[in-house]
Amino acid sequence: MADEAGPGRVRQLRLVVEADDLEAAVAFYRDVLGMPEQESYDGDDGARVVILDAGRATLELSNPAQVDFIDRVETDGVTSDRIRLALEVGDAAAATERLEAAGAEVEASARQTPWRSINARLRGPAGLQLTLFQELGPE
Repeated sequence: MADEAGPGRVRQLRLVVEADDLEAAVAFYRDVLGMPEQESYDGDDGARVVILDAGRATLELSNPAQVDFIDRVETDGVTSDRIRLALEVGDAAAATERLEAAGAEVEASARQTPWRSINARLRGPAGLQLTLFQELGPE
């Protein structure tokens, strides 16, 4: 069966991250953040990969001026990494507290943005910079 949108159309965005402590990273992202395990594989010489379901994926591309603006709005001077994971959650403040209790470093507390979301910035396992966002919807 051919892909209706064409054979070259992207069907999934998968972010691949090397984690020195894989078990701790899996426990954090799967058990604390709530990304269910989709697949896992073991290979030779202790090789292991765990694929977690992160829901719908998008690719947000921003120019440097937009990144500077986002950093001014979302943080108190913390700058964005070149690649940052933005994860939609139902309650950004509660999720921030839960992740901090599990070992994440809070870089900026939850706050409302001009684009009608509550955003918080954290540093999670495997060195990933995270933005948790909660959509508020229309006014």
